[in-house]
Formats: sequence, C-alpha cells, structure tokens
Amino acid sequence: MLPKVLKNMNLFNDANSYLGIVQELTPPKISHKMEDYRAGGMLGPIKIDMGLEGLECDWSLGGHDIQTIRQMGALQHDAVLLRFMGAYQSDDDGSVAAVEIVMRGRHQELDRGGAKPGDKTDFKVKTVLSYYEEFVNGQQLLQIDMARAIYVVGGVDRYAEIRQALGLV
Repeated sequence: MLPKVLKNMNLFNDANSYLGIVQELTPPKISHKMEDYRAGGMLGPIKIDMGLEGLECDWSLGGHDIQTIRQMGALQHDAVLLRFMGAYQSDDDGSVAAVEIVMRGRHQELDRGGAKPGDKTDFKVKTVLSYYEEFVNGQQLLQIDMARAIYVVGGVDRYAEIRQALGLV
C-alpha cells in the first residue's frame, strides 16, 4: 500500500484564487495543552488535558500580493478566510482524495524576503487562526472553533457537554 501524494493544490484568500501563485502551505499543528498532575496515592504523574494550543498556518506566494497586505492589522479575530484545496492521488489505484481545509483568522506576520531583479521572490505569511475545519471527499474530519468552544473530531463533538455545563447550548 502506497501513500496518497499531494499532486496539486490551490489556496483561496477571501474567495480570491491563488492558482499559479501559491507555493506552499503548512496547515496548523493540532496540539492539546497537557499539564502534569500527580496527587497522593499515584505512582507518577499523568497528563491532564487543558484544551487546545493556539493554531497558526504558514503559507507562501510567488511575487507580491496587495490583498494580503491590506488585510494586515485586521481588528476581528476571524477577519480573513483561507481555503486550501488539495488533490492527493494514490499510486496504488489512481484514486484522488479531495482535501479541503477552511481557516479563519488574521495575519500575524508578513515576510517578503529580499528583492533582487531577475530572482524569484517569496511572499511568506503567518496567519493565526480562531477557526479550522478539514474535509476529505466532502466528509468533515475536524472542526475547531476557538471562540465558540466547538471541537468536533470525526463527527463527535468533544466539547458539547462542557458547552452545556456553561449554559452555551
């Protein structure tokens, strides 16, 4: 069995396609904040889940992008909508999996590198996220909405009881 390999991709920034411009995207690391806990009678510490770590996405474009520059300093935590579309193909049977990642946040950092006539330029962006959703072939795998305390994994709402206990339902 061989892995499905990313054969091609596109990135949309607020519905603006970067086809032919996007060079790379690093999706956010999904990481739980864990703290050691050890009390009387325990042999050693266990890790207590304290929620999720912050989410950030890095991506780069070729050339210069006015739209992203205009989005810097956005006041709302979810001001920028990014949508990644990837085609992952299996060398086993040729099947293609459509991977879609929807992210909302705001840009933390622009790194435009050096400028030299005749050289390729890289326009690197770090976007901090408050919303993340991932689909494969239209099926939702993950949904994380930090502001609304929503955390769905494989169709299971892992935070539903906590939201209910807080009166958020």
